[in-house]
Amino acid sequence: MSGVKFHREADAEVTEAAQYYETKSGGLGFSFLMELERCLKQVVANPKACQLVSEAIRRKPFRRFPYSLLYFVAPD
Repeated sequence: MSGVKFHREADAEVTEAAQYYETKSGGLGFSFLMELERCLKQVVANPKACQLVSEAIRRKPFRRFPYSLLYFVAPD
């Protein structure tokens, strides 16, 4: 997704979570990744719509999984 960059630790956490869910039920890891994609699309479309949790960090909760996407909007 254009303009979106993950912190390397967040990238590793996504991979680990998807693998974990896949071991619990076939296809669940894929569902987790699709939920992440849904959240990313919403954030890219309207980056300032989500809750501020600090001065610059915003939070977009996942629907089906106990995760949230934490992000900041770069000035450019």
